[in-house]
Amino acid sequence: MALEFRDITFRYDRKTDVFSGLDLRIDSPSTVLLGPNGAGKSTLMALASTQLAPVRGTVTWLDVDPANRRDRTRFRKAVAWLPQQIAPVPGLTVREQVAYAGWLKGMSRSEAWEASAHALDRVRLTELAGRKSHQLSGGQLRRMGIAGALTHRSELILMDEPTAGLDPGQRAIFRSLLEDLADTVNVVVSTHQTEDLADSYRHVVVLDRGAIRFQGTPEEFHGLADGSDSPRERAEAAYARLVGQEV
Repeated sequence: MALEFRDITFRYDRKTDVFSGLDLRIDSPSTVLLGPNGAGKSTLMALASTQLAPVRGTVTWLDVDPANRRDRTRFRKAVAWLPQQIAPVPGLTVREQVAYAGWLKGMSRSEAWEASAHALDRVRLTELAGRKSHQLSGGQLRRMGIAGALTHRSELILMDEPTAGLDPGQRAIFRSLLEDLADTVNVVVSTHQTEDLADSYRHVVVLDRGAIRFQGTPEEFHGLADGSDSPRERAEAAYARLVGQEV
């Protein structure tokens, strides 16, 4: 199961390339994409989800290329993208919005409704299924977004800064959910936070100024730090060494 970026060039204007000839292969069930603000993380996730298209190069999931019109629908059903802010749909309950996500991906209404119940159970939101989606907290909204991706049986879920702004309790729930999901679905999470990296992910990618600075296991990543005691301190020291800034 691999998400591949081959020879990617992308720019928002004619003067500055965000990426120039970037190559990256992600084949772990749980990957964290680390990097400071402005590193290109959100752009890379948008390219992976087909929200943006590269100037040159290809993005594929299991060798399915969304640039090929015949494969685009197949790619988008397999790959789900959750932006940092999940927008509630006015008037819909939590379960209705989760089922709606499945319907948008081509499921029948009855199939999406039935699958939504299991998806809400996976993200521990069953008790809130009948609540209006706009009444959820930020952490609950992000879990609802994941439930929508699970409803239409995504193979890969891309999450952009999913723990930003969450309190410690909400972040703990989210980390536990990621660990549960890793057995059945692939996840790629972009963040600039290094907390609990070793417990939540099996693969680390560090991106800075449009270039890959590191790829490897959490153990290899922590091994870049010298003289630090706790995993959190080692992660922070390794990260600062790779991107050349304090965190």
